[in-house]
Amino acid sequence: MKMAFWLYFFMFLAFFDLHAQYPILTPFALSLGAAPTFIGWMMGIYALTHLPGNLIAGQGVDRHGSRGYMIFSMITAGCILLLQAHVTEPWQLLTLRSISGFVLAFLSPACLALLASLSTNQTQQGKLMAGHGVMHTLASVVSPAAGAFLVAQVGFKLTFQSLGWLLIATGIIAIFTIKESRKPKPSLIETGITPKQKVPMKLNIIPLRVYLLPLAVACSQGILFFELPMRAGGKAGIMHTGLYFSIISLGALVTLSMLFLNRLSPYKRAHYGILGIALSFFSLAALPSIPLEVSLFALGMAKGVVFPAIASLFIDLSGGQRLGTVFSLQSIAMSIGSFIGPIVAGMIRDSYSPYFVGFLLLMSVLLLVPSVRRPVVPTTPISAPTSIT
Repeated sequence: MKMAFWLYFFMFLAFFDLHAQYPILTPFALSLGAAPTFIGWMMGIYALTHLPGNLIAGQGVDRHGSRGYMIFSMITAGCILLLQAHVTEPWQLLTLRSISGFVLAFLSPACLALLASLSTNQTQQGKLMAGHGVMHTLASVVSPAAGAFLVAQVGFKLTFQSLGWLLIATGIIAIFTIKESRKPKPSLIETGITPKQKVPMKLNIIPLRVYLLPLAVACSQGILFFELPMRAGGKAGIMHTGLYFSIISLGALVTLSMLFLNRLSPYKRAHYGILGIALSFFSLAALPSIPLEVSLFALGMAKGVVFPAIASLFIDLSGGQRLGTVFSLQSIAMSIGSFIGPIVAGMIRDSYSPYFVGFLLLMSVLLLVPSVRRPVVPTTPISAPTSIT
């Protein structure tokens, strides 16, 4: 599909820009004089400000479509990066990261909802979500190393400016290339239903505990994004940090390329993938005999299974309805997890291994959330729209 191609292209550029910042934000904050605890809060507050954006995006995407929210998110985030290039105090960086967290909260629900709307069946949905994961991963393979290389060559200021202009240019080009059809709902006459008849609808309610899956994965990811640059040596080890993040993405690319995995149940894929992430965290925390690169590559392979599976899982549970709201709630869960992860890591790293805490969290969630879908409740004639809690 032509639209899917353009959507993948712009997602690649946007994700490239965002992932290029992962290995350089912690060293940049350290260069401003920020303490590790402050850095944990800076990373956490970025995720926390996702919440109001996610709430607005959910209803907005369902009512007005995805295109406008995608363009707004990319252009505004690019402008914030231009301002970030001139930061001189830690509190200024905290403020800009807070604003950036809000505006970027619109991007993921809008992209996923638009992508899901292009599919007509579950198999195609799985392939499109896998394609989204491939674009995300391809960008994250090269961008961390590229961001670290840019800082080593031209410094933080020019790096942030370059990334900012790239994001702005991506948003401007998207104005002229991303088209979205908002098909009107068929009338009662077209469907053959008289006004007095009630339309049988399936009441698909997503259990709240299912949202523990993206929450736990995001929490563990927040721990990783905080701890890995700190272990690598901060600014002195910025190139190593970039390479480590690229290794994770290479591992994810391997499993994302295995398209036959889309034929498996998304519930089982999500649980096996989370188990793989948990075991990788355990090796990082307690098995120093395993090379760091091996553990990170395995962690990346597990991530490549998890993220497309979770997206397909929520599409299946929702019945393909109100996808903007569904993905918004998923993003909210991930924002909460991303807020908790780095803050906890910053507070306990002097006493306990943050990696081991991530392992315990992931294993606990696997015990709480079933790996198979429960039998569907028989359809009941109702006249109200589908509700999601």
